[in-house]
Amino acid sequence: MKTLSTAVIGMMVLGCAANGSADKKAEVAAADHQAVVDGNTQFALALYQKLRAGDGNLFFSPYSVSTALAMTYAGARGETERQMAEAMWYPTSAEVMAELGVAGKPMTAEEFAGAFGRIIRDLNARGGTDAYTLRVANALWGQQDFAFLDAFARLVEAEYGGRIRNVDFVAVAEKARRTINTWVEEQTNGKIKDLISQGAVGPMTRLVLTNAIYFKGNWARQFDEDRTQDAPFTLLDASKVQVPMMNQKARFGYAEADNLQVLQLPYVGDELSMVILLPKAADGIGRLEQQLTAGNLAGWLDNLREREVIVSIPKFKMTSKFSLEGVLRSMGMGQAFGGAADFSGMTGRRDLFISAVIHQAYVDVNEEGTEAAAATGVVMKLTSAMPDRTPVFRADHPFLFMIRDNTSGSILFLGRVMNPQS
Repeated sequence: MKTLSTAVIGMMVLGCAANGSADKKAEVAAADHQAVVDGNTQFALALYQKLRAGDGNLFFSPYSVSTALAMTYAGARGETERQMAEAMWYPTSAEVMAELGVAGKPMTAEEFAGAFGRIIRDLNARGGTDAYTLRVANALWGQQDFAFLDAFARLVEAEYGGRIRNVDFVAVAEKARRTINTWVEEQTNGKIKDLISQGAVGPMTRLVLTNAIYFKGNWARQFDEDRTQDAPFTLLDASKVQVPMMNQKARFGYAEADNLQVLQLPYVGDELSMVILLPKAADGIGRLEQQLTAGNLAGWLDNLREREVIVSIPKFKMTSKFSLEGVLRSMGMGQAFGGAADFSGMTGRRDLFISAVIHQAYVDVNEEGTEAAAATGVVMKLTSAMPDRTPVFRADHPFLFMIRDNTSGSILFLGRVMNPQS
């Protein structure tokens, strides 16, 4: 009897230890997940600050850029690896962890890839339901006779789903370019065409890493087309243009700050939403952009409360395309773009550098909902308190907007509308 009791107690101890171990793993996974999301948010806002310097409308997917470069980062080593981690806000360096306010050791490259990969798989799993369409796809396009390390290929395929596909940049670069562009177009439902421009790849190209993201969702509370009317939209120079404004009165997440109104428009399923940041002053977008930090954004989102709001927002559609090498250099990862680059984790040799980072994005906002797509190619070559009144949210002057995954907090798309007719 004594032996039996001892055995039972032993089994109970082992069971408790197993449960404790499982809980600890779940805790670590959740912390890693949050660190990656927080880092991606910091990168999204930092990249916006760089891109906003130009005139006019702006739209891009920071998530797509971060994902494509995360696959590239898997092969970075030494100073190139350090610069990329800090510029991209990847929580694999002590400096980034400190900036994010995250306790503990920096994540290893493998832990980072695992956490990033789990986010991608979760987005794809939820995006494959009937509520909305959300698809994240990755692919690597390698020179057919060029040797990549098995460890690099396995990590990128296992965590990012980015299988290396053989093409021939040396002999038929144009055919390889068309093959890559066809894949991108298919993954984005035809919205992103000719991502890789003529001349971007050639006989010295050895690898192109691509990410494509596509979203289509209907508003949880759709706008009635019969209520859409042309109305003036005030531009920064105080002139006005007539644009189709969508109108409705319904319950939405809403918040106010001294100079700002915040509106959250959910899509069917309530897992994703569009958040609009509208300055109260018609010419206030410059000040808002200066205040757009991760801390301020978190505070504005925390203050959202559901209430009845009279909403007017313009229908708009836009496409943007960027070459990001100069921007990323200025953010601190300059070594990756020159002969000193160390991507020996890809080949075992320091023989590759990034020659181009190309990004293209598309968005269409109408009465039914939103369709958005983006793709990124990395080309590698050799050497508050709520007011009592019913608020009116009338976006009839320049504003910022983003599409967020409410579950993870990831900013999937980010942009501004300066002129809905441009």
